[in-house]
Amino acid sequence: MAEVLVFVDHVDGAVRKPTLELLTLARRVGEPVAVALGAGAEATAPALAEHGAVKVLTVDAPEFADYLVVPKVDALQAAVEAVSPVAVLVPSSAEGKEIAARLAVRIGSGIITDAVDLEAGEQGPVATQSAFAASFTTKSRVSRGIPVITVKPNSAPVEAAPAAGAVESLAVSFSAQATGTKVLSRTPRESTGRPELTEAAIVVSGGRGVNGAENFAIIEALADSLGAAVGASRAAVDAGWYPHSNQVGQTGKSVSPQLYIASGISGAIQHRAGMQTSKTIVAINKDSEAPIFDLVDYGVVGDLFQVVPQLTDEVNTRKG
Repeated sequence: MAEVLVFVDHVDGAVRKPTLELLTLARRVGEPVAVALGAGAEATAPALAEHGAVKVLTVDAPEFADYLVVPKVDALQAAVEAVSPVAVLVPSSAEGKEIAARLAVRIGSGIITDAVDLEAGEQGPVATQSAFAASFTTKSRVSRGIPVITVKPNSAPVEAAPAAGAVESLAVSFSAQATGTKVLSRTPRESTGRPELTEAAIVVSGGRGVNGAENFAIIEALADSLGAAVGASRAAVDAGWYPHSNQVGQTGKSVSPQLYIASGISGAIQHRAGMQTSKTIVAINKDSEAPIFDLVDYGVVGDLFQVVPQLTDEVNTRKG
C-alpha cells in the first residue's frame, strides 16, 4: 500500500491530539509514516504506533530549536524524497501552514489548506474544505505533484489502530536558508489549565454582549464546568476585554469543536468564518434577530447574565 507522510506536532515527545487525528485520516488513503523532529522525537514512537504509524522517521538537531521553520521544511523535504508518499499531511496551525506552503513550493506540488475531511480517490486523495465562511462545502484534489494538505484540528476522531511503528533515523542536510532566522529567546505561555483553543472539543465564547472584561468571569465559569476552552469575538478583543490569543474569527483563530457556545455574540461574518464548521452550535443572545440564530443548532433568546449562570449551575449539579 502507498505511504502517507504525517508531520508530528509534539512537545518533548508528547504527541498533540491533532497529529493523532491526522493518523486516522492518513489510514484512509495509505499507510501512515510519521515524521518526528527535535528533542523527544523518538519518544513519540509508542503513541504514534498505537494510532497506526507503520514507521516513525526521527531526527534531532539543534537547528530545530534554534531557528524558525526552515529546518523543519528541510527535514520534511528529505522525508518526501526518502519515501515518495502519495500525500503529506500537516496540522493546520500557523506554523504547520507555513511549513506546508514552503514544502509545496520546494517539491513543485499543489497544496490544500484547512481541510476538514479526507478520502481516497481514483486520482489521489480528495480533501473536503469549508469555503466562504463555511457557506459552501467543497471537495478538491491536487492535480500536480505530491499533495500537501493541512487539516484543521477536531476534523477526525482519534482511533487506536496498532501498527509496527518502527523507528528509523532520517538523514537531513540543512539548506543555507535554515539559519536565516534565529530564535533569541522564549517565554513560556502562562497556563490557564484549560484546553488549547484550536484543539478543544468544547469552546465557550463571549462577545460584545458580555459588556466588560470583569464579566468574562461568567464565561470562564461555564467553560470550566464543561472542561472547555474560552474564546472571544473580535469586538470583545478590540475592546480589551480578553486577549487576542483567544479571538475566534477570520482575523483570529479558526475552531471546529464538537460543541460551540456563543454568548452575547451577534454573528458577524468575520466571527462565523472562524467557528461555522463546529459540529453543534448553541447561541445565547437577547436579540432574537441576531444573525447568529441563522446558524445555530440550538438558540436561547435571553439575557446571558441570567442564562449562562443557570446553565453553569445545571452542569455542575449534573456533574455532582
